[in-house]
Amino acid sequence: MPPRPPARASEKIKRDPSSQLDVIIVGAGLGGLGAAIAILLAGHNVTVLESASEIGEIGAGIQVLPNSSRILISWGLEDKLTKHATMPRYANMIGWKGNHLSRMDLHAYGKALGTPFWDFHRANLHRCLLDRAVELGAKLHVKSRVQTIEYAQDGLTATAVLNDGRMMSADLIVGADGISSTLREILLGKPDPPLPTGDLAYRLLINAKDMLNDPELRHFIQDPQVNYWIGPDAHAVNYVLRGGELFNMVLLVPDDMPAAAMTVDGNVEEMQALYKDWDPKIGKILRLCQSVQKWKLCIRPTLEQWSHESGTFTLLGDAVHATLPYLASGCGMALEDGAALGLCLARLTDKSREQKLDALKVYEDCRKERTERVVNRGNYQQYLYHIHDGEVQRERDAKLKKFGEIDEQLFKNPDIITQPRSESGDDPLPWRYYGVGDWLLNYDVEKDVDRKWEQFRRQNRARPLL
Repeated sequence: MPPRPPARASEKIKRDPSSQLDVIIVGAGLGGLGAAIAILLAGHNVTVLESASEIGEIGAGIQVLPNSSRILISWGLEDKLTKHATMPRYANMIGWKGNHLSRMDLHAYGKALGTPFWDFHRANLHRCLLDRAVELGAKLHVKSRVQTIEYAQDGLTATAVLNDGRMMSADLIVGADGISSTLREILLGKPDPPLPTGDLAYRLLINAKDMLNDPELRHFIQDPQVNYWIGPDAHAVNYVLRGGELFNMVLLVPDDMPAAAMTVDGNVEEMQALYKDWDPKIGKILRLCQSVQKWKLCIRPTLEQWSHESGTFTLLGDAVHATLPYLASGCGMALEDGAALGLCLARLTDKSREQKLDALKVYEDCRKERTERVVNRGNYQQYLYHIHDGEVQRERDAKLKKFGEIDEQLFKNPDIITQPRSESGDDPLPWRYYGVGDWLLNYDVEKDVDRKWEQFRRQNRARPLL
């Protein structure tokens, strides 16, 4: 079997008004804008409500894996995104003292899978999604915080009630308001705060010019790779952004933030002290840092039901299944959610409650188990990355070496990489084939929706849809 063919851009469906939904998406983050694009491509109308006074994205770097880049390409974004993307050559696992443990050939995997590994500054990815949504016809409203949702007596529409008294009705409302989601609590009818994981992240950006001046650090910029240092109770990740202009560094350490705080300004000296005994290269990089923020890392266990019984309200992204960033898949899962929802809504032939409920049922069938697996594996990676020195650490490092050798053998017949497997493996470098790469990176949302629709029709004798 040859390598998987490259992804292709989808065409926008031309839809009769009798089957064209008016959809409100609450939240203009990466997941909300991705959903807007997918639903617009399905031929429906979309309005995006954002509570902030302007639409933008905070944060620093973000990794996009092949399962996610395939979706972005299908949304017609390849040319725009490649201008902002860095394509790292390897993902390296490094011991906390600087000893190289194993690596993954990201270019080889991308070639076999037909879509690349990309690294972005979040603001660039967000801007491209925003521009594409507007190009497709999205209407955007800022300063629009949703306070509650009311459901029409006929069960066909829902109304978003804003905190300034405005009311906006739609055939479907999509809650994409992130980890501190109000919409999740509205669906549940009770408070439901995110769960702390015991870790926090220091996120910082370094001017690449400062690193190029140092003979010991310049290779990080000149040969872009993703580097993971793993050690007792902590790890560190870095990669290049904006074609070598910026160097993104994330430090993952035990959480010492106040319980109610999600983001606070960090102390640079305190951060540097946490890594004073680690690989000296980390210390040199951190000495280039002028300021830093701390982010509490939380998760969201999935819900038994993602959608309201009326078929007029559903959730996606971090609002329903926020994960630790240790699989680099939080954004990816939100983009997959939006893609799956759009593909399901593309099947509608009318605006009836029954068809919307069918579409939302298939959407959940596609997403619940997969996103729960990502949350669970992220929790497991937290354990694997933070093992103290000793017998268990030596066993982990031996596995990294063994699976690295297996990975090299796989590429003598790279079509194996394109064969999905259902089970997770023991490789501590998770994106390789015998970690979770087999089912995570190989995912094709269009095929999954097709398969789940057919299963749903057989089980429920659903009337034929498009």
